[in-house]
Parts: sequence; structure tokens; C-alpha cells
Amino acid sequence: MTWKPHKLPWSLLHHCCLKNETSCCHYHWYFYNHHIFYIMIERLGILGGMGPAASAEFVTRLIAQTPATHDQQHIPFVLWNEPRIPDRSTSMQAGDNRPLLWLLQGIQALKTVGCDRIVIPCNSAHFWYDDMVKMGVPITHIVDSIADQLRELNLDNTTVGIMGTQGTIEHGLYQSRLTQQGWRCIVPDRAEMDFFVQPAIDLIKAGKIQESQVLLIKVIHSLIDRGAQAVVLGCTELPLAIAIDQEQGVPIINSIDSLVQAVLKQ
Repeated sequence: MTWKPHKLPWSLLHHCCLKNETSCCHYHWYFYNHHIFYIMIERLGILGGMGPAASAEFVTRLIAQTPATHDQQHIPFVLWNEPRIPDRSTSMQAGDNRPLLWLLQGIQALKTVGCDRIVIPCNSAHFWYDDMVKMGVPITHIVDSIADQLRELNLDNTTVGIMGTQGTIEHGLYQSRLTQQGWRCIVPDRAEMDFFVQPAIDLIKAGKIQESQVLLIKVIHSLIDRGAQAVVLGCTELPLAIAIDQEQGVPIINSIDSLVQAVLKQ
């Protein structure tokens, strides 16, 4: 039989909630007229707070880009906003795992409330991706979302400029994953990282957006001059300052929008 929920006399239904411990999906079941009906509830988990403004921007763009005409067509999500997570880039450079316990606690919390897929609007946090996926919940890798955007722009096997935190760049978070998929990656040199990119990220975190823009545009131009056919904003703070989608005809791809698009496709 075909069940159409809006035609059922809901006053006659008895409701309960079950959880599938294997998939982390939640189900509601209803008993009506000697039949049991199940609804699987898909809920997105957002592991945020790194930083809070980037997480809020991700939520804003997710809602804005969802092709919905009424409330019920939007994606159910839970935002775990934990700004106390130790700085990811600092730990990557120091060789410690201080953020990992916090990240795992956030994933467990999202898992407990029924999230069956998780996204993390922080690039540096993906340094611990292999440890996080062991928690048993699918996590969309932010670099893979960028790769999807590059393919959609017909930029396969091209030279891509990568901007991000010191840790993200030094540990090759983007370079290793994109190179395996056919791209050539170039990054800011050490001086550009020390005097422009990292200070700009710090300014954004402090709410000084305009001051950061001047620094970041200098690096974007430098990467384009060196042959970048696309520039990736590989830190979710960067789109808060750089709102353009191209510069000198070169696409600017930001990791907040790419992650949003990955969610909508999934």
C-alpha cells in the first residue's frame, strides 16, 4: 500500500522513536489500522566553533542555497559549536593531538542526537580526518568538496593555488589530496604566509575584515601571476573577507560554499 502522511488521521496514530545503532539514523514509527509505518529521519551534524563566525556563515549559506520554498524542505541539522577546541594549525605545527579529543567528543554528541552525516566547516580539523571517521558516522571531506567544484568548472588537471592556515599549507592537507586526483598545487611562499595569509586569518578571527582583505588580495594576485588557473580559499575564515568568485578572470573557490554544495548533493 502507498502511505501518504498528510492524508492520515494523525490523532489515531501512536508514536515512538527508535534508533538504528549501526547507521545512527533515527526512525519514527506509527501504528495505524493494524499497520506500522516507518519514517527515516536524516539529520546533518555540523561540527563547528572553529571559528564560530565561519560556522555561522556555513549555516547561513546552507539555508540560503537550499532550493526550498517552505520550512519543511530545508535540511534538518544540529550545530555543535565548540570554540574551546585548541587551535588546529598550532597543534599541527607542534605535532600534538590536543584538538582530537574535543573533535571526537563533538562527533559523539552529534551521533547521539541522531546525525547520520557530519560536515566540519574547518579545513585544518581535517588533519585528523582518519581518526574522526572511526567514530562510525560518514564525514564529508572538505577537500573532496573543493575537488568536485573544480571538476564542475572544467578545471581538471590544472594548476590550483591554495590559501590556508600555516598548518594546512605546511602539512599539505590540500596538496596531497588534490595531487592524487590530478591537480598541480602551488601555495604562498613562506614570506607570504608569515606576513599576509596568517595575519589576515588572525584579523578575520578578531573581526577586522577590511584590514584582512588588502593582505589576501596581494596573495591571490601572486598565485595568479605564478600560473594558478583557480585559487582555493582553503580556510573557512577566508570567505568572510573575500566575497568575490573571480579575480582577473580566475575562479576563486571557497571551501564554505563547496561544502554547502556537497551537502545539498548528498
